[in-house]
Amino acid sequence: MAEEKSFKYVIIGGGVSAGYAAREFAKQGVKPGELAIISREVIPPYERPALSKGYLNLANKATVPQFYVCAGDGGERQFPQWYKDKGIELILDTEIVKADLAAKTLVTGTGQVFKYQTLIAATGSSVIRLSDFGVQGADAKNIFYLRELGDADHLAYAMEVKEKGKAVVVGGGYIGLELSAALKNNNLEVTMVYPEPWCMPRLFTAGIASFYEGYYADKGINIVKGTVAAGFSTNAAGEVTEVKLKDGRTLEADIVIVGVGARPVISLFKGQVEEEKGGLKTDAFFKTSVPDVYAIGDVATFPMKLYNEMRRVEHVDHARKSAEQAVKAIMAAEEGKSVPEYDYLPYFYSRAFDLSWQFYGDNVGETVLFGDNDHKSQKPKFGSYWVKEGKLIGAFLEGGTPEENTAIAKVARAQPSVESLDVLTKEGLSFVTKI
Repeated sequence: MAEEKSFKYVIIGGGVSAGYAAREFAKQGVKPGELAIISREVIPPYERPALSKGYLNLANKATVPQFYVCAGDGGERQFPQWYKDKGIELILDTEIVKADLAAKTLVTGTGQVFKYQTLIAATGSSVIRLSDFGVQGADAKNIFYLRELGDADHLAYAMEVKEKGKAVVVGGGYIGLELSAALKNNNLEVTMVYPEPWCMPRLFTAGIASFYEGYYADKGINIVKGTVAAGFSTNAAGEVTEVKLKDGRTLEADIVIVGVGARPVISLFKGQVEEEKGGLKTDAFFKTSVPDVYAIGDVATFPMKLYNEMRRVEHVDHARKSAEQAVKAIMAAEEGKSVPEYDYLPYFYSRAFDLSWQFYGDNVGETVLFGDNDHKSQKPKFGSYWVKEGKLIGAFLEGGTPEENTAIAKVARAQPSVESLDVLTKEGLSFVTKI
C-alpha cells in the first residue's frame, strides 16, 4: 500500500482553473509543502483555448510551453520549475477515483491516499462523445474530439498525414467554427454539419449567424444544416471513410472532428455535495455545501449577482476569475477576514480566419443588429444588442477595436435604459462609445 500523503490544500484537476488558483495561492504566500495539484494530465496546467486556436496552425504552430498558464492574461508562464520554486507539489498523470469528503480523503487509481484540510474541485468538463449515444461506427480511427493536448496532437498529426483530404466537422458551436477555420487554413476540404437552423445557436441570432455562414461559405467551407451524423463507414484499416447523415446523405471523410458539447466532471462528488444546474452548487466565494470544499471553473454553479440567479459558465475567463476568487476567500477566512462577493460579467470571444468577436452580458430579450454585416466586406464591423425590459443587457461586436470592446463590456455591466429599439438600430456602435 502506498504511503499516505497529506496537504493543507489540494486542488483536483489540472486545467486553467488549477493553474490560476496556484498563482493566487503563491501571491497569497502559501508555504512550501502546503499545496498539491493532482491532475490526470501529463503536463502542467495550460491555456486550453490555445488548442483550437494557435496549436492547429501547422505552418506556425504555438506549442507547449508557450501556452502554460498564466500566459493567457499576460502573466508569467508557470513551467514545472515554477511550481517547484513555490513549494507546490504538482502530481501529474494521476487520477483520483474516490473522494470521501467526510473523511477528507482522496484515493487514486493505484491506491495512493491523499489527505487534505481544504479541497478545491477544478475537474472541468469532459467532451460528449458520439459513442455515448450509440452512434454506429463512432469509435473508428480518425474521429477526433478536442479537449486535451493529446487530442490536439493526434489531430495535428492526422491533418499532416491526410493533407488536402476531406474533413467533416460535426457540430456548429465554438469548436466547430474554430476548427473548421483551422482545417481550411491547413488546406483540407471542409464540411460542417449541425442540426440547428444556424451556427452557434446558444449565442448567435439568425442575423449574426448569417454573416459567419456566408463568410465560411466564401472560404469554400460546405455547410450542411438541419441534420446529424447517424453513423460512419470505415476501410480495412478501421479508418473513417464516410459520414452517414440522418437525412440519408453521405459525406466522404478522411478526418472527422466532433464538437457537440461537454459536461462537467462531478462524478467524484455525487451524493456528497449539493448540485444545481448540472454543477456543484456554490456561494459567491465558491464554497460548496460541504465545509472546506470549494468548486471552481466549469463545475461550479454559482450566484450570478448581475442577473440574480444561479448559473454555470463554461469559459476560460470564468475559470481564471473563479479560481482567484476562491483562493482569496480561503486565505481571507483563515485570517478572519472576508472578500467581496463574486460579481461576474459573462464574456465570450472567438477568433477564426481574420475575424474576431467579443460578447458581454446576457443574450435574452429583443435584439438589434447594427453595422456592416456583409460577409463580402473588406473590413466587416457589426454587432448586436440584447434589450430586456427597456434595458440593454448584452452586446456582441465583430471586428471591434480594443476600446470598442471595452465599451461594450462597460455598457453590458451598466445596463442603461434604452428609449426604443429604433434609436438603438440607428445609433449602432455610437450608442456605447458615447456612454
